[in-house]
Amino acid sequence: MVFVECFYWWFTVFVRFCVCVDDWIRMSGEERFRIVRSIGEECIQEDELLNLLMKKPEPICYDGFEPSGRMHIAQGVMKTINVNKLTSAGCKVKIWIADWFAQLNNKMGGDLKKIQTVGRYLIEIWKAAGMDLNGVEFLWSSEEINKRAHEYWPIVMDIARRNKLPRVMRCVQIMGRSEQEELTAAQILYPCMQCADIFFLKADICQLGMDQRKVNVLAREYCDDIKRKNKPIILSHHMLPGLKQGQEKMSKSDPSSSIFMEDTEADVNSKIKGAYCPPKIVEGNPCLEYIKYIVFPWFNEFQVERSTGNGGDKTFKSFEELVADYEEEKLHPADLKPALAKALNKILQVIAFIEFLLMAWETLRSSWCCLGFEHLIPVRDHFKNDANAQDLLKRVKGYRVTR
Repeated sequence: MVFVECFYWWFTVFVRFCVCVDDWIRMSGEERFRIVRSIGEECIQEDELLNLLMKKPEPICYDGFEPSGRMHIAQGVMKTINVNKLTSAGCKVKIWIADWFAQLNNKMGGDLKKIQTVGRYLIEIWKAAGMDLNGVEFLWSSEEINKRAHEYWPIVMDIARRNKLPRVMRCVQIMGRSEQEELTAAQILYPCMQCADIFFLKADICQLGMDQRKVNVLAREYCDDIKRKNKPIILSHHMLPGLKQGQEKMSKSDPSSSIFMEDTEADVNSKIKGAYCPPKIVEGNPCLEYIKYIVFPWFNEFQVERSTGNGGDKTFKSFEELVADYEEEKLHPADLKPALAKALNKILQVIAFIEFLLMAWETLRSSWCCLGFEHLIPVRDHFKNDANAQDLLKRVKGYRVTR
């Protein structure tokens, strides 16, 4: 009898322990899902993402870029914020430096040495911007494909074999091209290669911009063709528009449309002053998008300094609060623009560096989702004081950006 009672007691304790562990795992998975999902404007599919994060301690996230010129603030700051969120949620981020792809797409006139110089320059900026490199692996496409050509090219060939030319042509948007353009054979091969990258890198999550959506969907369709159950999850982040009216995205070939990571304070002030920012209009307003996707994630607030006659200083704690004031014309572009320029300059120069370190420490103490400010080096100072970074910037500025 005593044995039965003891067994029952221990069994009850064990069951309760399992329930507690299960709850802890579920909460942990749900918290990870909240952090990772916050990056994407669109997720295909959310249930798959939650299941992945509940079951896999270190999912592989794939991100990639063509080294094609100077880095604008969306590529520098937004990517840093997004990557740090992913690593804080336990993800391993593989950043694919697509040098061969840039050559295929005729960037830097197809000069591979120049493309690789640009790639090294971009890595230097992410180091300075505070990207948590502990959970990040930079991989050069030319090196990795050459090392494992026997794995890579059969995937590319199979994807090409299974898809008609019109389906591949629908993906050329990923290169900044349109189906109506006269494309080279290399540019037609490009989507099949980018689709293959996802499987070659063993990616669980494709964390790219909305402009890359079509090739990521192609990868999921390919999984259906080959009867593969585990499809790559698509997590597409928002694309910041250019600063001029009607520009859907920033353009490296039009320097006035973007804030670049090493722009001077005067450059930033001038560009924001000339930016499209109609009173009371939120939709299609690039200044408000900068505030939503860069300033608020970085500072968790937006500070406006203005005269008493214009309403006095105000600190907005949420984007929704700011939008309400802007639509009611309680906040005017003449006050918003200088505040935005000041916030962007703070990010680039890090005037209050100690303040940010303290903020990072407080974030780290209160939450495991730290944006990584503890790694921060002032971006402008990095390119001013580091000889290697300075040389890279000088060379990249001298290159002509080509389409």
